[in-house]
Amino acid sequence: MKKVLVLGAGLVAGPLVRYLLKVDGFTVTVASRTVERAQALTGGASNGLALSLNVKDEAALEALIADHDLSVSLLPYVYHPVVARLCVKHKKQMVTTSYVKPEMQALDASAKAAGVILLNEIGVDPGIDHMSAMEVIHQIADKGGKLISFTSNTGGLPAPDANDNPLGYKFSWAPRGVVLAGKNPAKFLKEGHVVNVPGPELFAHHWPCEIVGFGELEVYPNRDSMPYIETYGIPTVTSMFRGTLRYPGWCDTMKKIVDLGLLDETERKDMQGLTYKSLLARLVQSAGADTKADVAKFLGVAVDSDPIARMQWLGLFSDEAIPAADNTYLDVLASRMLKKLGYAPGERDMLVMQHEFVAKYGDRTEKATATMIDYGIPGGDSSMSRLVGLPAAIAARMILQGEITVTGVHVPMIPEIYTPVLAELAAMGISFQETVEQL
Repeated sequence: MKKVLVLGAGLVAGPLVRYLLKVDGFTVTVASRTVERAQALTGGASNGLALSLNVKDEAALEALIADHDLSVSLLPYVYHPVVARLCVKHKKQMVTTSYVKPEMQALDASAKAAGVILLNEIGVDPGIDHMSAMEVIHQIADKGGKLISFTSNTGGLPAPDANDNPLGYKFSWAPRGVVLAGKNPAKFLKEGHVVNVPGPELFAHHWPCEIVGFGELEVYPNRDSMPYIETYGIPTVTSMFRGTLRYPGWCDTMKKIVDLGLLDETERKDMQGLTYKSLLARLVQSAGADTKADVAKFLGVAVDSDPIARMQWLGLFSDEAIPAADNTYLDVLASRMLKKLGYAPGERDMLVMQHEFVAKYGDRTEKATATMIDYGIPGGDSSMSRLVGLPAAIAARMILQGEITVTGVHVPMIPEIYTPVLAELAAMGISFQETVEQL
C-alpha cells in the first residue's frame, strides 16, 4: 500500500485528490487548516483520510511526512522548502506545482543522496507549458532542425458562453495575485534584440494573437522570458517570448487603472468615509463636479471611451462607500473586482495555451503551432483546477509506481517525465492540436 499526503485543500486540490483515490493500492491523506475542506475532498472514501493541520507546527508536519511515501504540497510556495527538507530527511518523495526557488534548488544534492525526487512545476503554467514545449523542441532537434523563434502564450479566461462582462475576465479566487502581476517588469528577445518593459508600462505592450480554432485574443509579456533560452536548451533562437492571453480590451483598461495608481499597496489611514467616486476624484485632483470627465482628461482618453465605460461598470464612479476593510488602493480595486467579476454557478472557465516554433531545416523554414483549448465542466471542476491538479496527480502516481526513477530536484522537461504525463492527459481529452506551415 502506497501512502500519499496532500498538503492543502485549495481550489486545485479536488481533481488531484479524486485521481489518487482511484489508484489501486493508494491511500490518500488530505491535511488542511480546516478539516471540513479536507473531508469534502476525501468524500468518505475508504482509502481517504482528512486531517486538520497547522503547517506552522513543524513537529506535526514532520510526523505526517515521515508516515507517508510521497507528499504533494499545494501550500503557499513559502512552505515548499520546509516540506522538501523534511522529505529529504525522511527519504520521501515530493511533488509541487510551483516554480523552483533557490532554496528548493539548493536541495538537489541532498535529495539525490537520499534517493528521492523533488518534482516541481508540474501543473499547467508552469507544467504543461514546459512539457508540451520540450516535446516539440526535442522533435525539431531529432529532425535536424535549428530553432530560431519560440513563442508561448497562456491564459485562463471565462469561456465564450460565460464572457458576459465588459472586462472579458472573471476570477475563480482572490484577484490580488492577478492584479499584482500587472506590476511586473518584463523582458523578451525579439529578432536578436532584448526588449525591456518597465512594470508601469506592461499593459501598454500588447498586441493581437490569433488562436488556432478559436479566434483573436490579445497578449502581453509574462515576466522575464530570457532564462527559458537556457532552461529549454535553445541557444539558437533570435526570438523568445512568453505571454499572457486576455480577451481584447483588458490591457487598455488595466493600463489606465495602473496610471490612476490603483495598484498601490501603501497602507492608508485616510480612506474612511470615502466613496469610490471621491477616491478617484482624489487620485486625479478633481474638484468633484464631474469626476468622470476629470478622470478621462487625466488619462488622456475620451469620456465615452471603452476604459472609462469599463471603470464605470466596475463601480469605480459610484457613490457607494469603500469597505472599511480596504486599507490600500489595491485593496479597493481587488474587492471591487471580486464583487463584479466572479463566476456564477454553472459557468465555465477556459484555458488557452499556444506555442509557435519557427525552425530552419537547411534552406527550408517551418512554423509549427501547437494549441490547447480546454473548458471547465459546468457545475464541476474548473479547467484551471484540472490542468493544475491532474499533471501533479499523474506524476505522483508514476513516481510511486516506479515509472519515474530520477532523483534530485526536477522540473518536467525530460522525456521520462513529460512523455507519459502528456500521453495520459491526452487520453483524458487534454491535448494540443498541431499545425505546420512552410515560411
